[in-house]
Amino acid sequence: MNKEDNLKEKFKQALISTIKVISEDFKFEKDTNKNSSSKNYNFFELDNLNSKNDYIKLRAEADSEALKIKFSNKSVYQKNIPKNSSPRLLYDISEKIRYEVLGTKMLKGISRNLKDNYSNKIMLKRKDQLKSKDDVEISEAFELYMLKNFMNIKLNSLSEKILSYWEKDFKDSFEKHLPFLNKNIENQENYNLRLSEILKKMEIFDSENDDEKQENNDDEDLNNQNDNRDSQNQAQDDQEKKQQEEDQNGLDGDYDLNDTKMDEQLFDTESEDQSSEKVIQKAKANTGDNEYHIYTSDFDEIAKAETLETNEEILKLRKNLDQQLISFQDLITKLANKLQRQLLAKQNRAWEFDLEEGLLDSSKLTRIIIDPQNSLSFKKEKDLEFKDTIVTLLIDNSGSMRGRPITIAAICADILSRTLERCSVKVEILGFTTKNWKGGKSREEWNKNNKPKNPGRLNDLRHIIYKSADSHWRQSKKNLGLMLKEGLLKENIDGESISWAFNRLKKRKEERKIMMIISDGAPVDDSTLSVNSGDFLEKHLKKTVKFIENKSDIEILAIGIGHDVSRYYKKAIKISDVQELGDVMIGQLSGLFENKRKLH
Repeated sequence: MNKEDNLKEKFKQALISTIKVISEDFKFEKDTNKNSSSKNYNFFELDNLNSKNDYIKLRAEADSEALKIKFSNKSVYQKNIPKNSSPRLLYDISEKIRYEVLGTKMLKGISRNLKDNYSNKIMLKRKDQLKSKDDVEISEAFELYMLKNFMNIKLNSLSEKILSYWEKDFKDSFEKHLPFLNKNIENQENYNLRLSEILKKMEIFDSENDDEKQENNDDEDLNNQNDNRDSQNQAQDDQEKKQQEEDQNGLDGDYDLNDTKMDEQLFDTESEDQSSEKVIQKAKANTGDNEYHIYTSDFDEIAKAETLETNEEILKLRKNLDQQLISFQDLITKLANKLQRQLLAKQNRAWEFDLEEGLLDSSKLTRIIIDPQNSLSFKKEKDLEFKDTIVTLLIDNSGSMRGRPITIAAICADILSRTLERCSVKVEILGFTTKNWKGGKSREEWNKNNKPKNPGRLNDLRHIIYKSADSHWRQSKKNLGLMLKEGLLKENIDGESISWAFNRLKKRKEERKIMMIISDGAPVDDSTLSVNSGDFLEKHLKKTVKFIENKSDIEILAIGIGHDVSRYYKKAIKISDVQELGDVMIGQLSGLFENKRKLH
């Protein structure tokens, strides 16, 4: 262990000891059955200890975690938690401030750590454009309001400006209750109950009742999506033979490598700058299929993951993912080491046998014993030329992936990204979904234009860049937690998504290019399928995949979660249990890395 790692380990142990003492939870790290949050706290963020502020931040986080264990009763907290998401976020902030205030009264060292960390956090706030209330997150302003009124943190001019947009709302709702809250800071039951009542009555959250109804409608949409997906999977068997004949007859003509139309549609010529944050998806994703068309692409979006949520929420979601990684820790280590050994072996080692000079091949000595007239056999180790390689992971972010499937997909993307980078293989992680359930602005536009028949794809696409190929895993790892965000996962239009990933991959200079798709069945978008033929999206997916498989150098494989996707992909695996996903991904990748050239 080098000096830096030794320092980090000592600091980590000091933090753990601090949590044990403050929380009086001396079974910390060991007691996995206790209803304590201590078992969930980890210190994997010790990578950067470059300044005094980094140490202050970690000490403050450790103190806060210990105070939560000591002063926050989970059952009381959950009993009073608001139902809707926005007031719930403010409720979380207020409870955190409550138990931290108790800590500042308990020990001066805790008070100094917490206040110094909040002061540093305030100093780092940056807002390039603050023109209206819409430019400020309510949670950010509310934290400043609580710090100002309960911890006496001095705000700078920028923080005062951030707070000013919401302060009147907070004063109208909270000011008359502040004496009660301060008096009951030690009584969590009274404090949480009053906070919940205040938040429920705040006028700014009245619209959430409508949102709750919409969420119920979204759940119905999700159920309909799952029903449609199952129906479509069953219907494919009847149409398979006909479709295969159709593809066979029409594919070569439609997908000629010299076809200008195909070049315009599949090979994106936009610059990297143009296709970065929130770029409009162009209609060139058509893949040369005359039957497939798009009503409008004006509302499509390519978004970097970090632009879809606040940094604080992304970090919170990443911590949630890290908690779930803990239970897979042994499996992760095993899989990562296995893949790394296999790839490094393929990169560095091979043997030439039956040579006249080199190292003596002991396995052939029996020949000499049997017949002394045989000559000695030698072997020599040689370096294999390992192709410069890039892997794109394209993950279905549809509603039916909610829960365990998307969690495992995110975990496996995390594992593979880390492991492949150690082996000098670049990795890009992409996701695909839609911006809305019911067609969004595309369908609104269609309605305004008197609903023309057979409009084609009729929803607003959202393609997400979780990690670009040139960014390091450490820089992008927080983004992967965004897959766990409620409300992000909606419909899936696979064909255009694969074309988009293909366009990005095609631009790369690496010699070997691999695309891995993780999905759970057929493409489904209720808005599109309700006004087009039932196999509209599926036919487009098949033609897109077939072109990539037959007419490009990109190697493509798919993993179907709970569904057989071999009708779309030549290389496809079905898994019935999402726990199999990690092993399957690694096994398939290891096979792809064998030094074989594609035959066309």
